[in-house]
Amino acid sequence: MTAYFPPPDNGLTLIHVDSEIIVVDKPSGLLSVPGRGEGMDDCLASRVQARFPDALIAHRLDMSTSGLLILARGAEMHSRLSRFFRDRQIDKRYVAVVAGLMAEESGEIALPLICDWPNRPRQKVDFDIGKPSLTRFRVVSRDATAHTTRLELEPVTGRSHQLRVHLASLGHPILGDDLYGGEATALADRLLLHATDLSLLHPATGAPLQFHSDAPF
Repeated sequence: MTAYFPPPDNGLTLIHVDSEIIVVDKPSGLLSVPGRGEGMDDCLASRVQARFPDALIAHRLDMSTSGLLILARGAEMHSRLSRFFRDRQIDKRYVAVVAGLMAEESGEIALPLICDWPNRPRQKVDFDIGKPSLTRFRVVSRDATAHTTRLELEPVTGRSHQLRVHLASLGHPILGDDLYGGEATALADRLLLHATDLSLLHPATGAPLQFHSDAPF
């Protein structure tokens, strides 16, 4: 197992706090929830709960991914938020930098995914027993000198490692991806994937909410 060295706890980057929900900007390198094994307890959920004891995590970001993550306050809000995610009532957008110059300006990646059990936590494309998975992408910019493309990504489904596997399967792995990046792993000192936008209806009031966090790369 790879040693876990979480970033120092310099305080939470809070985007929004009210009596029902908390939106926080997670740093790269920090687990969303406690990991399995000794020394894996430090995570975003525990750091938030140290300040807001009623906070319950409603979804996750990969350890290497940074960006917006929403937590519920109390069991009822957690149930509502979990249902929102299950019913795809929360719009999520990401920014990534990938290897190569993508030819298309926009498109969809529909490749079924399943856990690669002998090599977990890796996921893989499997057309026989994989779960349907859909990612939409749009080119933001291309860097011909670096031979990279900046993308906006919308995961319509929410499979584990979906964005990373889908892009690697196209031959455009995300820079810094230590699981699927191949040669692109060494092209950045972190995974260049950031959850930039969350849009939803407030689980208590129904008011429309939009949150944004600029990518730090």
